[in-house]
Amino acid sequence: MKYLYIKVTSVLLLLFMIACNDSDFLDVKSREKVEAGDSGEVYEPISFVNGIYGMFTDWNYAFSYLGITEIISDNADKGSSASDTGSDKDILDNLTYTSTDGSIQAMWQHWYKSIGRATASIEYTTSYGLTDQSYKNRLIGEARFLRALNYFFLVRGWGAVPIQDQDLVLRASVDDVYTYIENDLLAAAQSLPLKSQYGSEDLGRATKGAAQALLSKVYLYEKKWQKAYDYADSVITSGQYSLEPDYSVLWRASSENGVESIFEFQARGESVAHGVQQYSQTQGARGTTGWGWGFNVPSENLLEDFNDSKDTIRRDATIIFRNSTLWDGRVVGATENPMYNLKAYSSANAGASDTDKNIRYLRLGEIYLIRAEAADELGNTPQAKKDLNKIRERVKLSDVESTDQAELLKAIWHERRLELAMEHDRWFDLIRTGQAGAVMRALGKPFVDGKHELFPIPNAQLLSTPGMTQNPNW
Repeated sequence: MKYLYIKVTSVLLLLFMIACNDSDFLDVKSREKVEAGDSGEVYEPISFVNGIYGMFTDWNYAFSYLGITEIISDNADKGSSASDTGSDKDILDNLTYTSTDGSIQAMWQHWYKSIGRATASIEYTTSYGLTDQSYKNRLIGEARFLRALNYFFLVRGWGAVPIQDQDLVLRASVDDVYTYIENDLLAAAQSLPLKSQYGSEDLGRATKGAAQALLSKVYLYEKKWQKAYDYADSVITSGQYSLEPDYSVLWRASSENGVESIFEFQARGESVAHGVQQYSQTQGARGTTGWGWGFNVPSENLLEDFNDSKDTIRRDATIIFRNSTLWDGRVVGATENPMYNLKAYSSANAGASDTDKNIRYLRLGEIYLIRAEAADELGNTPQAKKDLNKIRERVKLSDVESTDQAELLKAIWHERRLELAMEHDRWFDLIRTGQAGAVMRALGKPFVDGKHELFPIPNAQLLSTPGMTQNPNW
């Protein structure tokens, strides 16, 4: 039998649903155990779409996701107590993980399950008989955007991976996976509304700008510089977004889905919806004066980089320090770890398991840096400098003056680290820019060239589908 991590059939459609009202598409109540033959209810297509969004509230984003995006990188350490491994966060931190690693397996499974929901949603919406063509196209566009996003996680992490609706065992080439992602996003960009065209009840759904922004990022990874530049430029000049003047408020509740926001994993909801389950709790300060588990702590290396760069604004918006007082008056006493992730902090919920913290995935600050990098690669150093310095000016740092293309590129890469610290992109940035080996080995981590650029295909997957190949050196 094909492994259920990636198998989706029409018989299982109702197993991939989350029922919710149009105006409460984040207040998800699981219906995953409803058998298709036992349900007399006719579900609206929007319920299928909402079920894809519901995957962002899963526990995996509160723990496994941290492990394979930040803890594994130079930005963060495992944290917590020395004796608490967090199941596998210690071996991710030390780059000693194997193909049986739990976090790697969990996210592989989770992203394929999300893709299965998206494909089921597209098929159901297509055949349902909606007469409002614009609405129908919007729902399909949302599903295609979300499917593309999940494939983007997979191709960055594992390289060649199966395209679920084509083959359940054969790993499509990296180029083919990226083509599939591009096609989904191009179609989504054509059918999705602008951010300003959604009503307040639908704020947070995928938009035309989100599809274009993700396209710019996809093209950046593919080194299709002109397309990366063009799509980033489309977002920047769309009139839909602007930089939040005060960087320090970007991760507060007041700025959720705000002027800089392009796409966020939505978490606002009642306890039954549980937001992004335990995202703030797992990263909260640990100890008698704390409120959480203390995992995914900013590294000393990251702190030194902020300090050496004289970047106090972004440092203090990213890091909670022991024996300090937070912006809302909460006192942080003698906690177990010296630093914690402020971008994961929820003032209202603190360490509650039902968090209300949106995870910012795409925002305009990154799109400026994508356009800057693409411009530099195209030889347009004046535009690259202009975009880079716009980001630096917000946090009161001096302009980069270099006109050397190679030096400017390194400055942009460095700016990405400081601007996007603890936002779950650092590991993939290190890999795509070819810096990972040198950076990790300098920290004493056993990075092996030709191995650690990709995660291993989970061993459980290979046992279920022995025809699937493993990544090199695993």
